[in-house]
Amino acid sequence: MSVLTVGNLQIPLREFDFAFARSSGPGGQNVNKVNSKATLRWSVVASPSLSENLRSRLLTSLRPRLTTGGELVISSQRFRDAGRNVADCLEKLRSLLAEATRPVKPRKPTRPTRASAERRLSGKRIRADKKRSRGSISPE
Repeated sequence: MSVLTVGNLQIPLREFDFAFARSSGPGGQNVNKVNSKATLRWSVVASPSLSENLRSRLLTSLRPRLTTGGELVISSQRFRDAGRNVADCLEKLRSLLAEATRPVKPRKPTRPTRASAERRLSGKRIRADKKRSRGSISPE
């Protein structure tokens, strides 16, 4: 697999930088010897695979996950070997891109029904009467 495909978007794997580090969690002696945690870095700002429209949508939707340089960083340490963690990083990226490239459904403006407005106002009246009856007693 030399291309990551999401819908009609194709991104060559050479755009991604992978780094490996020691993973945390269980694994016995193996965890101290093997670099199995995978970290994927992808520059959304400099990617030639994205159209300008899609790039701007990605930059707004992925803003909390981006570095100040416009790089998306995804890491995985679910598995005990690096290859499966790389595949997990790519799967996470695929789901993020699928979510971000989905067109936004326009909101249809609606109005509350007459009955719901009357229910709301009658509830407000009942609460107001209840609070009014709690007032201090006059010394008459």
